[in-house]
Amino acid sequence: MQDLGGLPAIGFLLARLARATSLDEIVVATPEHAKNDSLVAYVQELGYPVYRGSAEDVLDRYYHAALSQRAEVVIRVTGDCPLIDPGLVDLLFSRFTEAGVDYATNSTPATYPDGVNVEICTFEALERAWRESTRRYDREHVTPFLRDSGLFNWINVPAEADYSLQRWTVDEPEDLQVVKAVVDHYHPWTEFTWRDVLELSRTRPEMFEANRHLVRDEGSMIGNGEKLWKRARRILPGGSMLLSKRAEMFLPGRWPAYFSRAKGCSVWDLDGREFIDAGYMGIGTNTLGYGHPEVDSAVLETVAAGNLSTLNCPEEVFLAERLVAMHPWSDMVRFARSGGEINAVAIRIARAAAGRTKVAFCGYHGWHDWYLAANLGDESRLAGHLLPGLEPNGVPQQLKGTALPFTFNNFAELEAIAADPEVGVICMEVMRNVEPSPGFLEQVRALATAKGIVLMFDECTSGFRETFGGLHKKYGVEPDLATFGKTLGNGYAVTAVIGRRAVMEHAQSSFISSTFWTERIGSAAALRTLDVMEREQSWERITDIGQTVQARWLELAARHGLPLSTTGLPSMATYTIASPNAHAYKTLITQEMLKRGYLATTALYACLAHTPAVLDGYFEALDPVFGLIRQCQDGRSVDDLLEGPVSQVGFQRLN
Repeated sequence: MQDLGGLPAIGFLLARLARATSLDEIVVATPEHAKNDSLVAYVQELGYPVYRGSAEDVLDRYYHAALSQRAEVVIRVTGDCPLIDPGLVDLLFSRFTEAGVDYATNSTPATYPDGVNVEICTFEALERAWRESTRRYDREHVTPFLRDSGLFNWINVPAEADYSLQRWTVDEPEDLQVVKAVVDHYHPWTEFTWRDVLELSRTRPEMFEANRHLVRDEGSMIGNGEKLWKRARRILPGGSMLLSKRAEMFLPGRWPAYFSRAKGCSVWDLDGREFIDAGYMGIGTNTLGYGHPEVDSAVLETVAAGNLSTLNCPEEVFLAERLVAMHPWSDMVRFARSGGEINAVAIRIARAAAGRTKVAFCGYHGWHDWYLAANLGDESRLAGHLLPGLEPNGVPQQLKGTALPFTFNNFAELEAIAADPEVGVICMEVMRNVEPSPGFLEQVRALATAKGIVLMFDECTSGFRETFGGLHKKYGVEPDLATFGKTLGNGYAVTAVIGRRAVMEHAQSSFISSTFWTERIGSAAALRTLDVMEREQSWERITDIGQTVQARWLELAARHGLPLSTTGLPSMATYTIASPNAHAYKTLITQEMLKRGYLATTALYACLAHTPAVLDGYFEALDPVFGLIRQCQDGRSVDDLLEGPVSQVGFQRLN
């Protein structure tokens, strides 16, 4: 419905197509979606019949559109080809008739410009394809079965030379820019041929620059998730709300990107394909598995009863009491909904309690100004804490020097930072990749106590993975504040900061408040999650699963002679192959495991749904992939095996 020469694009296309002498009738076949109502009304006003059918089963839609007109021969032109040439339609029909075949095309292989594509088949051939084809791809793209099944006689009508790099279709905004320029150039004349446009591309090449970077027929080669990701990148800065879910971080151009449903450790993409999540399990959120029935039931009960009102929900009190009971050193609790914000809340409380501004930190603690301020003046200071390349744009320069990083297990470095009398907070993860050295946490605790510094453990990632509560319980070191997230709600948004009364009461001397911190779903989900965790002893089970996975990675690597090492909490285990090609190998693993039905990189975040049978299947699929890497170690080019770019590392601007 975009304007072309004073007409909606579909009207411009139909006006050109109607000049083809081989046509008896033109019918527009469009999906049933209500969003197409205006298009249907416009086409019917022009006097053309419309058939509305399935959006996903396009073959079914085409078949019934042809059936509705009692067609004997069907000529297929797609709505993204407004520059269709009626003379080319007649030429192809003539060749089709002369050859007496079931199907003819001018685009397999492609030699004509993209945007003047024509396909012709007999109704009998279309009906047989409709009746016998079962692959989702064949149903979506209508004609592959006619070409690939071996059941039909068909021909390709090529151009006299290869013009296939010319792109005159309208799939992307850049395409529309080019086609508009062409139409405006000829306006008001509309009877220009494809050869006229070809000559224009030679004399005015600048008119055709905007879409030269786009790949021909990419839409037929990628799934609905990849297509939606391309749309997302145009309208959502960075494409996603979470850096760790960017498709470019996994498999650029090939990652399914979006899910339709999830259960246990299975995820279904927008094309209905099922994958086993042997990777990040919601980026570490679902230790009980996706869609745990008891947790979901608690949430559904909450929705039915009402999620939010002017009054407070009682569940937040019950949850606070539960968390304090798990951690006897703590007295009070505040809730939020994301890890970054609960850490920001905790830092605000800690600074208020200490009466000092500077924070010594170790590890990753979210996106807020207080943390990103570490990169002011030196954008590499956070590189060793999780992600390289984090730019502090938008963070006030006045915060420079207020967040001071130290290296995990390096007490001398922390001691030197804490010598600054303005340091009032130590914020650190108890563990991420390596265990704390003997005595390290005890030294940190003693230092904080001696200097009146508030000690905060960020357990948003590590909590409930090796103990029922914070990982600090395993080491017997008590902080002044601790934050929890990720696993607390098994996929539902709830985070908490717990702490000593003398520290937590300072939350009342600073304004810390948000409407949606009082919603009910998060607290209800957390309470039921804790019930299931306690009954199933989930922290022990996922630790056992993770240890098994680490051992099997090492065993498989040894069998293939690969130099592999593992790191991290067992339930969040990762591995690295020591090689200059390590990151390319990671991309190759993702690529090949995706083909085998797994969402997998070089990490496996364990959940209760990762049963022995699931793990056996995972390692059976991983075995030949390690074999490919062995070949690369012996001289084969990993670049030749990759079907796209290497995945991104760290932060990188996308749009």
